[in-house]
Amino acid sequence: MYAVIETGGKQYQVKAGDEIFIEKLGAEADEAVKFEKVLAVGSDDGIKVGAPYVDGASVSAKVIKNGKAKKITVFTYKPKKGEKRKMGHRQPYTKVVIEAINA
Repeated sequence: MYAVIETGGKQYQVKAGDEIFIEKLGAEADEAVKFEKVLAVGSDDGIKVGAPYVDGASVSAKVIKNGKAKKITVFTYKPKKGEKRKMGHRQPYTKVVIEAINA
């Protein structure tokens, strides 16, 4: 059984036992979270698609850790103007493990 969930403005296809990196949530490590925005649920007997969300479906997960991704360098410049800017960015994330899909 799998589900398509929406969180942080992105969509993820998940199964029970999957570990995924999502946009940072306001939850600490070892907390349980529940995703109510389930777009589709697939099983052996077919797929159930919501409009926009599947009624009564949810996905429960457990937060493993919060962290930051590797640093990327952002460099902008305008040629012949002597204008340049160099910045770094580290995107925060939350790593969760999917425990159950409730359809």
